[in-house]
Amino acid sequence: MKRFRLLSAAAICFAVPATLPAQTTRSISASDRAQGSQANPELVAQFGGRYDGSQAAFVERVGKRVSLQSGLSNASGDFTVQLLNSPVENAFAIPGGYVYVTRQLLALMNSEDELAFVMGHEVGHVAARHSAGRQRTSTIGGVLAGIVGAVAGNSNFGSLLGRGAQQAAGLYALKYGRDQEYQADTLGVRYVAGAGYNPYGAPLILNQLGAETALEARVAGRDASATPTWLSTHPSSADRVARARALAQQAGRGGPATGQDVAFLRMLDGMRYDDDPAQGVIDGQTFRHPQMRIRFTAPAGYTIANASDAVTVAGQRGQAQLTMGSGDPAAALTARFRTLGGQVSADQVRDVTINGRRAATATITATANNSRVDATVVAIAFPTGTYVWTVATPAGSGVGALAPVIDSFTTLSASEAAAIKGRRIRIATVRAGDTIDSLARQMDYPNFQRERFLTLNGLDANAALRPGMLVKLVVTG
Repeated sequence: MKRFRLLSAAAICFAVPATLPAQTTRSISASDRAQGSQANPELVAQFGGRYDGSQAAFVERVGKRVSLQSGLSNASGDFTVQLLNSPVENAFAIPGGYVYVTRQLLALMNSEDELAFVMGHEVGHVAARHSAGRQRTSTIGGVLAGIVGAVAGNSNFGSLLGRGAQQAAGLYALKYGRDQEYQADTLGVRYVAGAGYNPYGAPLILNQLGAETALEARVAGRDASATPTWLSTHPSSADRVARARALAQQAGRGGPATGQDVAFLRMLDGMRYDDDPAQGVIDGQTFRHPQMRIRFTAPAGYTIANASDAVTVAGQRGQAQLTMGSGDPAAALTARFRTLGGQVSADQVRDVTINGRRAATATITATANNSRVDATVVAIAFPTGTYVWTVATPAGSGVGALAPVIDSFTTLSASEAAAIKGRRIRIATVRAGDTIDSLARQMDYPNFQRERFLTLNGLDANAALRPGMLVKLVVTG
């Protein structure tokens, strides 16, 4: 369920500054503190909550150490650094001293230096006040709006489905321009060097993210430019990697690290990877939730995104969002339309049966992004409660191409629910006789095992494995 893409930069090269700029310490303002404190709980919730494994303390230590170099404050206690329980590769920071990284992005890294750069880069955006230059307001509300912006804008299908759909859609960070990205890279390198890290982690993680982008495009059978998250809002290219390498060289902290960061790799052992079964799992076109005991399948070409309060299915012919309702189907349907700012009369509501269950449905026509669209709500009674589908499609379509989603919506048996185990990172020690292929076969995926193994470990196809070296595996657990 990875959502990012690699955007190409323009051919114009930016010069590497002769010296890294000086940074003076300033206090985090009271208003930034207050607004960040208010936004933090909602952001954390939308990214699956805090991940409280042993990795969280590691991330907090690194994040605070790097953030102190930003000049935003000289007290580590002024920063809140959190590891988020999300299967999306992402990292961001917001005013008020709040810094975040997801476990999925953490798992892609191979050293503490790489983690330090990613967090330094994000803090650099805040320190340089890039959000203020891109938003009509410099308050946290403007920053938050950018972080949870809808995939297709503010006045389209996403606006009909509500904020949860926008957050689930995958763009969780401001889309910065190339000059801002380069400035954040420059600041990130300066911060990590000042904190005592090796700045050569910068080109390594940027290159790693590019490789992961290309792989996920292959796995999904689509062009990399069609896949949105960290790199969709943080453009990368071979030129940017080269620039980061030049910045690292200029920082004067020695050359690239030799050998493995053993402590970092062992820290990753046991961390959840991909979807957390407690929040539901996505396997290809199928979503299953073992605790709610539900499942559905999306048509080919449509993507499924899971947030804390909703699951969204999106494609070229519309979007559908699943939420929980209350009361009987008709009451839940009416309440949903009211939440969307619409109204339905009693004669517009039809009682229907879907997969043998009581349901109610109604469609109204609305205007979104200067186009007429159908907004359809389908509420279905399940033993565990009333589930509500909200569907937005081109006018005259009704549920249209998303009908298979609703038709496939049903329950899991107890045995089916119990069989959902999820995945974890395991750190294995290479033994004599191990090969890339023999280790890759242990990856818990039905396809692209070799490619996933190489990308996760930052290895090229001709890499030589040495007995005693550590590698990351993704296994059932």
